[in-house]
Amino acid sequence: MAEDETDEVPKLPPDARLESLDKRLERLQQAEAKRTSRSEPDPNYRTGQLVLSHLVGAPAGGFIIGFALDKWLGTKPWLMLLMLFLGFAVGIWNVIRISSSSGK
Repeated sequence: MAEDETDEVPKLPPDARLESLDKRLERLQQAEAKRTSRSEPDPNYRTGQLVLSHLVGAPAGGFIIGFALDKWLGTKPWLMLLMLFLGFAVGIWNVIRISSSSGK
């Protein structure tokens, strides 16, 4: 560009096409940011999922372990029932532990 005697670049009139391009680019960037943003899950929802997993997983784990021990030791169905009820107790204990710690 040509410089005047004061070594400054002369001011050019704003180009409407560039302004339009800037506006469209900003609009597209906002839309992309909205599309790719991750929302944080509700902490209560996460706690509920944790409680549910303990209430289902502990008895299921006890059942499977008891079933395997019964097959191995030939004590059908006593160890399976014992481990199933122990799994229920552990699941309830974990729910109590989770509910008392989340209230703090």
